[in-house]
Amino acid sequence: MAKSKWLWLAAILLVVLSGFAHTVRAQDDDDDPDRQPVVKAADQGPDAARGQKIFQQNCGVCHGNDATGGRGPDLVRSAVVAHDVKGDLIGDVIHKGRPDNGMPPMSLTESEIADVAAFLHARVKEGLQSARVPKVYDLQRLLIGNANAGKAYFDGPGGCTACHSVTGDLAGVAKKYTPIDLQARILYPEKLFKNTQTDATVTLPSGEQVQGHVIYQDDFAVGLIDSSGWYRSFDRTKNKVEFKNRLAAHRDQLFKLSQEQVHDLFAYIQTLK
Repeated sequence: MAKSKWLWLAAILLVVLSGFAHTVRAQDDDDDPDRQPVVKAADQGPDAARGQKIFQQNCGVCHGNDATGGRGPDLVRSAVVAHDVKGDLIGDVIHKGRPDNGMPPMSLTESEIADVAAFLHARVKEGLQSARVPKVYDLQRLLIGNANAGKAYFDGPGGCTACHSVTGDLAGVAKKYTPIDLQARILYPEKLFKNTQTDATVTLPSGEQVQGHVIYQDDFAVGLIDSSGWYRSFDRTKNKVEFKNRLAAHRDQLFKLSQEQVHDLFAYIQTLK
């Protein structure tokens, strides 16, 4: 009888502790600022829903209906998609195709391309919500490239030395950031330095030129901070405006870098301590 009583009490205690542990885990999840509910791509807006149908009809046979790849590459983890802004890169690939890789050009309209871009960005967001990357990531999982090959690319065909110096802006860079942050800064700098993307040179009808950092732009006007620190706005229909994206070289690399070169480049940058 006493033994049965203790077994009964133990069972109650186990249930209470299990419920407490579940509550603590739930509270931990609720308190985690990085945790977001997973929202399916097609539920993230009407444009994404339309884009899903267009994508599946035109692209799903190669890239998979969920864009995770098949005969064609995985687009959820595509660097081109990561850098795309409202279809500016995705549209170019769709219109021109990738004939060398077996992708023909397609004649989608601008609105259809915008919807496809919305779907792909929604799939990326869905993926990030589903599987968060840990804040601390084992270096050995990332460090699989050849540092010597990375240096050769950095100094040569990569053209990295045109903007960077291992004894200047990159001196000790591997000490400043965790491995996963460092890799992110190599691949997606414009996501990290949004305020340093674009400069402009405005040529007035008189021939005078004004240079500065772009604060605002649309089809009709551009506003910038000039070299003296003043904000100035110009009518684009009356003045010649030339834009220079400081990170354009990084975007150009998206169409050149292979996965092996990405790993090699990271392995080399990781040696700069």
